[in-house]
Amino acid sequence: MNITVIGAGNTGLAMAAHAAAEGHHVALWNRNKQNISKLMDSRTIYSNGEVDGQFKLDLVTSDIKEALKNPDLILITTPSFAHKELAEKIAKNIAKQTIILLCPGRTFGALEFKDVYKEFNSEYEQTVAETQTAVYTCRKTSEDAVDILSIKNNVLFSAVLAEENARILEQLPKHLQKHLTPANSLVETSIGNVGLVLHCTPLLLNTGWTESKKHTYKYYIEGISPSIAKFLEKMDAERIEVSKRLGVEVESVKDWLRRVYKVEGDSLYESIQNTEPYVTIEAPNTLDNRYITEDVPNGLVPLESTGKHLGLEMKYTGIIIDLASALLERNFREEGRNLNYIFKEDNMDIERFLNGSDD
Repeated sequence: MNITVIGAGNTGLAMAAHAAAEGHHVALWNRNKQNISKLMDSRTIYSNGEVDGQFKLDLVTSDIKEALKNPDLILITTPSFAHKELAEKIAKNIAKQTIILLCPGRTFGALEFKDVYKEFNSEYEQTVAETQTAVYTCRKTSEDAVDILSIKNNVLFSAVLAEENARILEQLPKHLQKHLTPANSLVETSIGNVGLVLHCTPLLLNTGWTESKKHTYKYYIEGISPSIAKFLEKMDAERIEVSKRLGVEVESVKDWLRRVYKVEGDSLYESIQNTEPYVTIEAPNTLDNRYITEDVPNGLVPLESTGKHLGLEMKYTGIIIDLASALLERNFREEGRNLNYIFKEDNMDIERFLNGSDD
């Protein structure tokens, strides 16, 4: 299979290495040529952990047209704030129909991507789907090396129209099929996005520690205290209530941890403490990190916007958006995937999404 991986960050290197390890033809694209100069010369990724070894890629490039010559599958691994730009780039440079999988889509990723793509390409219609979360727990250790700490199980994915999911799964490479599960609705992947609960709040509520020049901390194990975990549970309850109003009840973060990592705990705090892949993960050393710059505008903002559209207060979600906007001096509600952009009157896919139906 010809697989094009978009983005050479943590997930991009992991996905490219795993696909190459399974014998697929892999093209890796990254916008910034400087960040892949070594890889362009060697075309070799050094992977440790769940996928162990050194793996040769067929192509490493910053030329999007070259990367899209003949893909059977496109895996988008960039932060979700790049999705709009990538949808336009791909639309202008692709000349075949294929599957585009956002890994992950965050909230409304597949909807946004499909909407933007259609503005620039009506000849080659694409199947666009999103995963609920990243498939790999991994960290890029150098330009050409990645540590894959774990590969998650039963990661939900969905196309805009969920009836396409079974067909998509059959067409995915075997090594991804083993870790993905078709969702019943896009609500399960978009509102089921647990990153918006786990990523933003702990970093913001540990700002002093995060910006310390003398100390670092383990993001999940040390950064999520019992009190912070209780606040996360309140945010999580708002997220679940939004899904109920849309006709689909998503699992709690605690239940998600049980399903994906096989961990138990009487509370969210205990479950996080018992999640082995989280033990070694360091916190970022700045608030200007994708945990904020991606997960607030493309996670919390559309969640709050949808909830308010459905008549919910969204108190705890709103507190974190306000805090992030104040500390980073940015208007994340204006920047993000808000209802003004996503919910267009003439977009029937979105109307079906709002109604909790794919009929």
